[in-house]
Order: sequence, then structure tokens, then C-alpha cells
Amino acid sequence: MSAMRRVLLGVVLAAAVVVGTGEGARAVGVEAEAEADLAHHGHLSLWEGRMGVRLVSENHGPSDVPQATVRLAFSEPMAGGQVLPPSCLWASERVVVCRTGELRAAGAVEELVLDLRTAGSPDEVMVDIATIWSDGVADGNALNDRHHVLVLATVDPYVF
Repeated sequence: MSAMRRVLLGVVLAAAVVVGTGEGARAVGVEAEAEADLAHHGHLSLWEGRMGVRLVSENHGPSDVPQATVRLAFSEPMAGGQVLPPSCLWASERVVVCRTGELRAAGAVEELVLDLRTAGSPDEVMVDIATIWSDGVADGNALNDRHHVLVLATVDPYVF
């Protein structure tokens, strides 16, 4: 066996060494995947061709999330030329993506507020809200960071 193969085998074996016994056992050099529970809450409203969005992203823990991205997908196109906050960008005429900033465990970020114009004056808009990236942190409860909301053109806030 060549010296390079012996070194490689030694590295592989060292990574497989287990420390402890039972439920507390873990492999040396293998970091456990971080877990968090991201959630998005807020409300949407629609009136006279305007779409209001108020969104708060939270992390119920146990790990911090350095950065996440939330997608807002609209069933109707939005009017072109609208300026978004610095944390957001247009992915298409129907999709806005926004970064949340750091989400500490058991913490929330500042409310994101969007005042958008629709391309026409629809009577209703379906909005899909979802986390699309969480910086490698696993979310064991994806139900509270994915919403499908029907918003009627009544000015009323539709809470999610």
C-alpha cells in the first residue's frame, strides 16, 4: 500500500471513530446538521389594483439561521418598474424574493412591508409564500413557513 493510500485510509478511519455510547454517540469530525423552525406570518390586502404585503419572519429554534430567503408568488402579474426594498428583488413579473437577514433562535426580524401595483385591477389574487433557502439549516416543520392565501379585492387584511 502506498503512503498516500495509508494516509487516506487513516483519515477515513479517524472520521468514523465514534465517541460515547447509546443515544449520545457521535462521529468525530462529523458536525450535526443545524435545525430551526422558520415561520412567516403577516397579512395581505388588495384594493383598486394595489397589493399590500406585511410579512414577519421568525425562527422558533433551536439553531440560529444566518440568512434565509422567502418567495412571494402572485397569481396575477405586478406592474413593471416598481422599486422594492433593498432586501428584495423581482424574480419575474409575478415573483418577489426577499432575504430575511439573520434569524436568531426564538427571534423575529423587522416587518417587511411592500406596496405593489398589479398590472390590471383583479378581483382576487392567490399568493404563495414560502422559504426557498435557509443557509443549510434544516427546517423540521415546513408547514408554518409555507402559505397559500386567497386575497379578495376588498381592502380587508387576509391574515396568514
